[in-house]
Amino acid sequence: MLRLTVHRHFSTSSAFFANRAIVYHSNGNPRSVLSALTFPSLRSPPPNSLNIKYLLAPVNPADINVIEGVYPSKPSPTKLNSDNVFVAGNEGLAEVTGVGSGVSGFENGQWVVTGKQQCGTWRSGANVNVEDVIKVPKGASEVGAATITVNPATAYNMLSEFVDLKEGDWVIQNGANSAVGQAVIQIAASRGLKTINFIRNRENVDALKKQLEELGATHVTTYEELSQKSFRDKVKEWTGGKPLRLALNCVSGPETMSMARLLGSDAHLVSYGAMSKQPLSLPTSLFIFKNLKSVGYWQSRWYTERTKEEREKLMEVLVGLMREGKLKEPEHEIVTLGAGESDEEASNKVRDVMKNIMEGQYGKKVLLRLEGE
Repeated sequence: MLRLTVHRHFSTSSAFFANRAIVYHSNGNPRSVLSALTFPSLRSPPPNSLNIKYLLAPVNPADINVIEGVYPSKPSPTKLNSDNVFVAGNEGLAEVTGVGSGVSGFENGQWVVTGKQQCGTWRSGANVNVEDVIKVPKGASEVGAATITVNPATAYNMLSEFVDLKEGDWVIQNGANSAVGQAVIQIAASRGLKTINFIRNRENVDALKKQLEELGATHVTTYEELSQKSFRDKVKEWTGGKPLRLALNCVSGPETMSMARLLGSDAHLVSYGAMSKQPLSLPTSLFIFKNLKSVGYWQSRWYTERTKEEREKLMEVLVGLMREGKLKEPEHEIVTLGAGESDEEASNKVRDVMKNIMEGQYGKKVLLRLEGE
């Protein structure tokens, strides 16, 4: 973990600069376009808004795609120091530090997560509309809460909204070692569901299989095994012939076609990613003779379409699983941008983090902590 060694306050002759954000002016490679920017203390919150202090903000693959300009969801510019910039980050945990008039149900010290997409979470503090945040119930760790709105939420909703699964039913998924995949395994296990999980072959594949099984996976296998003609018989043996009605896809390409062939009648194939960067191609026969339904899922759309009460209920359910030890926080590393570091030092640190992430040097979730006032 990178740590602060020197402490000092940001300051200028004209204002007290007590906050910092990671920003960019135009899309491009995160290793070159990102920079740290200090900005003044927040004023008292206007009516119907909150001042918040960000505690932790994860770096998700989609964040990099947004900065590159290749992600469908686009941020709006923010004016900081009389300059229009884009503040990076889509997910994060914050603490309420100020409550504007007309706001009820929030108080200083309350934990919240962002419900508005691309609101810029890689910063130390912000003023936000009260409708753009969701309360976090007590019982989650900082890391668990900071990473709750994307991956666990996606996993929970995909398991709940397409097929009425009962205890003992089976779910199959690819990309099982991804953050969403691991959440699927744990949430499914908490409901008594059984899972068949596909992963890419690698040097430490046995260790990875064991890790996923310890999370609650029923079976973990590779795409090479999936391609074997005898694999269908193995699945029938595992399930006792019980039809598979839900498949979760974040890979696409030929592996997903092979996975879809394992599904029974009236099943759903739910796609939430395409890590192979290949198209999703499915045999027409699956639609005609098995009545397959192939749909996409995007958690960002869910937040825009659901009520405040539904959002808060989702947080209650997920934190409840965390509280009961049924949903673990991801393995992680926290990178701190300290209040004593200059903007240049912080910029270089962030660019190094981006370089390492994009080169696959991190095997864990990376979270940013930006110290401010």
